[in-house]
Amino acid sequence: MAQQVRDLQEAARKLGLELLIASANTDHGLEEFFSSFHEKPASGLVVVSDLFANGHSEQIAALAYRYKVPSIFTGRAFATAGGLMSYGGYISETHRLAGIYAGRVLKGDKPADLPIVQGTKVELIINLKTAKALGIDMPPALLARADEVIE
Repeated sequence: MAQQVRDLQEAARKLGLELLIASANTDHGLEEFFSSFHEKPASGLVVVSDLFANGHSEQIAALAYRYKVPSIFTGRAFATAGGLMSYGGYISETHRLAGIYAGRVLKGDKPADLPIVQGTKVELIINLKTAKALGIDMPPALLARADEVIE
């Protein structure tokens, strides 16, 4: 998670944007964060993937929708639960690679001798229904690049 935050800070700096960092790690903390979101000078939310956020992506999506906070997350479940968009690793590819890796270990290969593998496919999912509810006009070029558009 720390690396994701550093990457976001670097990208924000290059774009001349200020990045406000907040965290929540309880259900109550999530509700509190979203209810006070408009007190902060922010125009959107990037949810960094961690164990808590991954397990609460549907709740985060519901809160973002209720409080009208444009947000993006790395997991598909976020966009399908009503979040504005998700952009992240293609989970099927990750599972396939993990299976291949496990198979090699079960066949006797030493894990220390195996190369590090990482998925290369990412998917962009845009929830157009949520965009309309938030009053956001999605650029046609972005919609054309999406792997899935939820209407």
